[in-house]
Amino acid sequence: MLDVSYPNHLKKISVYAILVTAIASFSCNGIFQYNPNQVIFRDNEKNLTAKNIESIRSIPPEDTVRFILMGDTQRWYDEAEYFVKSANSQKNISFVLHAGDISDFGLSQEFKWVNEIMSGLKYPYLTVIGNHDIVANGSASYRKMFGALNYSFEYGNNKFIFINTNSREYAFDGSIPDLNWLRAELRNNPENKNAIVVAHVPPFDGDFDRNLELSYSRMLAEDPNVKFSLYGHQHSFRNEEYYKDGVQYILSTAMVKRGYFVITTWNGGYKAEQIEY
Repeated sequence: MLDVSYPNHLKKISVYAILVTAIASFSCNGIFQYNPNQVIFRDNEKNLTAKNIESIRSIPPEDTVRFILMGDTQRWYDEAEYFVKSANSQKNISFVLHAGDISDFGLSQEFKWVNEIMSGLKYPYLTVIGNHDIVANGSASYRKMFGALNYSFEYGNNKFIFINTNSREYAFDGSIPDLNWLRAELRNNPENKNAIVVAHVPPFDGDFDRNLELSYSRMLAEDPNVKFSLYGHQHSFRNEEYYKDGVQYILSTAMVKRGYFVITTWNGGYKAEQIEY
């Protein structure tokens, strides 16, 4: 029988490797995430869009609704925590809209970290998917944690329409944004509520499909219920009637710039206040 012996230091390394592997196989909740692209969430981290819409609807709306538009948390966790403190100091806020780029690399752990910070808000928050959130397995993580990439809900005199506009991540194949879905949502507004489209990439940005830009902007301009539309992505404040067609395009800056908008809406009108903290 062949007798194979190993130096003591190699034996120690082997034992150490076995121990590390065994320990790493168990986390505090019994699951170790071997692959950063895995999509593993606890029950209280799933289906947050539906849960938060239910929370919003549980509070009777007033004639005037105030909400916050912010975005692009990415890796700026400290700045996001300061945002939560500033947002909590605002009065009469119904909810917060996160205009996308929740994560930087589309990793489930990034979504978890940001949700943990945002859970410190006194208000429910809703999201729209950003281009960074689609990287790697980000779309699956977003769907698991939040829900559908395109969705809508009504509150008071407003219909909010959240749509994926990250065309570049789909190779500008004509499918994003889904204009047929958007058209149907705008038409399905029998009470003529304020129609507020929320997305990450604005139509005049290079990451938006140029072949769809005109159709998208015209669709908004031709709907008398659309007065303004909300975005993130460009890491700067913008509040302008970009196409000179009656629709105001409002972009909130990134968390690293420490700013957001407070939007006030009423039947047929609105006001946008820029906040820096």
